[in-house]
Parts: sequence; structure tokens; C-alpha cells
Amino acid sequence: MTIKQLYTSCLAQGAYLIESEGVAAIIDPLREVEPYLAQLKAQQLNLAFIFETHFHADFVSGHVTLSEKTGAPIIFGPLANPSYTAYIAQDGERFKLGACSIEVLHTPGHTMESSCYLLRDEHDVPKALFSGDTLFLGDVGRPDLAQKAANMTQEELAGLLFDSLRNKIMPLPDDVVVYPAHGAGSACGKNLSKETFGLLGDQKKTNYALRVNMSREEFIQEVTDGLLPSPAYFPMNVHLNKVGYPNTEDIISKVQPLDAAQFEQMAQQTQAIILDVRHQADFSAAHIPGSIFIGLDGTFAPWVGALLPTNGQPILLVTPEGREEETIIRLSRVGFDNTIGYLKGGIHTWMEANKQIDHLRAVEATAVLDLLHSHAAIFDVRKPGEYEASHIEGVPSTPLDFIDEHLAAFPKNEPFYVHCAGGYRSVIAASILKAKGYHQVVDILGGFAALKQTALPLTTTCSAS
Repeated sequence: MTIKQLYTSCLAQGAYLIESEGVAAIIDPLREVEPYLAQLKAQQLNLAFIFETHFHADFVSGHVTLSEKTGAPIIFGPLANPSYTAYIAQDGERFKLGACSIEVLHTPGHTMESSCYLLRDEHDVPKALFSGDTLFLGDVGRPDLAQKAANMTQEELAGLLFDSLRNKIMPLPDDVVVYPAHGAGSACGKNLSKETFGLLGDQKKTNYALRVNMSREEFIQEVTDGLLPSPAYFPMNVHLNKVGYPNTEDIISKVQPLDAAQFEQMAQQTQAIILDVRHQADFSAAHIPGSIFIGLDGTFAPWVGALLPTNGQPILLVTPEGREEETIIRLSRVGFDNTIGYLKGGIHTWMEANKQIDHLRAVEATAVLDLLHSHAAIFDVRKPGEYEASHIEGVPSTPLDFIDEHLAAFPKNEPFYVHCAGGYRSVIAASILKAKGYHQVVDILGGFAALKQTALPLTTTCSAS
């Protein structure tokens, strides 16, 4: 028996390949299935089952395509209602996998169909729990995402989650290894650990939601406290995971390589978003006017989902050469299947054609103290929790996630300055602001990491605007 965690850092997402005696199961696969097919072929494994822990909101799973290509059935827990063919298992039902078995534990709360999968060895001893979004390391799944679909309040769902954890998971042996669907960086929980797997016994000791003496009322209050609004793309992903979606190969085949003139014409005719995914320093030095920056080498897919419109608006890409297909695939992971073309040859093609370019102004962190003394407008685009932990005294919180809600705060006719933690998110924010007509924005290089090394006055008192 072997367990292989297939972790995708950009999404903070874990898929799993389980094997016993040449028979395999895959849990919560990503949308692009070629890597799984390659592993199955290399190890000469027969894929018997594709298990889904729930209808994911933060990414499009690969279960439909993987089933089409292998013939393996898709398994959901009770109450799932997909539009495609799938086997809806009963609570406690077991599936034979070589010498082992996988037991379905229905654990509603994060969503109504949420289920965990308990792997038992050849002696029927529980060995591993694939906990989906029910139990994370250090946290539990947020109970507010399925309110509308379940016709329930987040408090009612949290109550169900409390029961699921106490009745189904906490009675399991301490030496069971927990393999969650997500780690730190996911928006499916509040305070997930950076670790991607760990012992259930350790979670019983350290996870606030598993306190033995915790009442149901205390659990509901703590789990629902401080929940930020869910990203706008979550409902779109749930829908795709429930009804199905096109293969990534079909999406890639429809994307056109374009020269500068074709790119410019298509942008004008389609009103497409121009998405630039190069490094932030390259974008700052030269970019197409009006383009939006979200770099591939940061937390790309979640920021795409949080910031780009979900109305199907076409997307045109500016990428580093050779990373066009990667970008299309990573967009599709979060349901953005509407890429129509990319600039062949990258930004150099645009510049060689003598097309107009723009750049982003920047200042060093050492200059910010003088800016503060001169009452320049400075904005912190980090997340609220980062801001509350420490920020420059007098500087307001304008989180990138909700940048549109703060547009009135940014001046249009005089320079203003933005920073994040290290420089990635501030360039995203600046690109969005420039695209909306706020051309006086200036990036603070190095972000808060650099600002902390100066003599700037810092405080932990939240003064968010």
C-alpha cells in the first residue's frame, strides 16, 4: 500500500494517488489529468476509483475527464447530485482496493455532500483519512460556502460540522494520518497550517476546533467568526464541478498565437482583458497599456479567481516565451476557459512593432519616511490579518481582494503609493488601478518586508478604512 500526495502550491491543493496490489484510486484530482495518466502508466496501475470529497469551490477538479479517459467510476458521498454519471455512496460504504479498503464517512458541514475517505489496511486497521475540506491541519472547512445551495445558515452548517467532527473523525485512532485537500493559502479555511499532512492525534491536541471540552455553541461562534467574503469565482467552480466542463486539450486548441497587429485588433474588437503573467519587475519595466498583471510565479490562480470578472469576458495573454500553454492550463484550473489568444514572442514582439508601452513607477522603501512626513497618500494592500499584526502608523488598509470597494480612497491627480508584503500583490493592485484610470500610482519596492527595516513608525492597532 502506498500513498502519494500530489500537492499544487499555487492552489494550496492536495490530490492523492493510493495504490495496493496494482490497483489505484485517485482523490480530488486537478483538472489537467495527463500527469495522473502518466503515473498510472509508468507504475502499470489499474485505476479503479476516482473519489471526490465534495463539489470544490476553489478549483475545477479533473474527475470528469479522468473518468472519460480511464473508465474509472466517479464516487461521491451521500447527497451529491452531479449532472453526469457518478456513483453516490452510502455513509459507511467500503470500496475494495487491492488488499486494502476505503470507507466513506459522510461529514456534512463544509457542504452537505462533504465526505471523508478512511483508508484501512489489509488487517482492517485505519491508516489514513483523506479529509477534504472537512478537517484541515490547524483548522476546519468554512461553513458559509454552501448556504444558498443547502437553504441553511452558516450557523446551521457549522452545527452539522461540529457533529461530523465529533461523531465521525475524533473517535478515530490518534495514529491515523490526516491528508487534507488544502494547506496554508487556501480561502476554504481561516488559518490553515503550512504542513500538508499530519497525525490526527496532534490535531486533537492543537486544532482549536477539536477541543474536547468545546460546546456546540462555542464551536459555531469560533468557526464563523472572522470569515472574509468568499472569492467571486467560487460559485462558478462549484457549478462546473457539478455539471461538467470541457477538456483542457480542447481549450488549448482554440487559443490563437497572435502577432502585435492581430493582438491589438483582437483586443479592440472583443474588449478582452489583457492579462500579463510575467514577473512583476518585467511588467513594471514595460507593459501594454491597460493590461492587468498577475504573475505566474506567485499565487496565480487564486488571484485570477478573486480579481478577474467571472462573466466570460475574453482573455488575451502576455506571457514569458514558452509558458503560454502552462498559463492557459492554470487559468482553466479555476474555471477561466475563455482565453482566446496570446502575444506570440511576448512583450518583445509588441515593442519591436513600435506599439505603445507603459511602465509602473516605483520608489525604494527608504524614501517612504519622507513621504509620510510630507503627508503623501500611502496604502497597504495586504490581507486584513497581516495589516492588523503590524502596519505603518496612519496608513489605511485597502486589501487587494476588495480593491474595487476602496477606489474612492485613491487620488487621481496626485501621486500615491501602494505596498504589500514583498512586491507581488502591490504590482497587481497598481495594474488594476492604472487600468481604471488611476495613473499616479507608485509601487513601494520590497513591500512591508523592506519597510520594516526602516525607521517608519509601526503599530498593531487596526485603522482600516
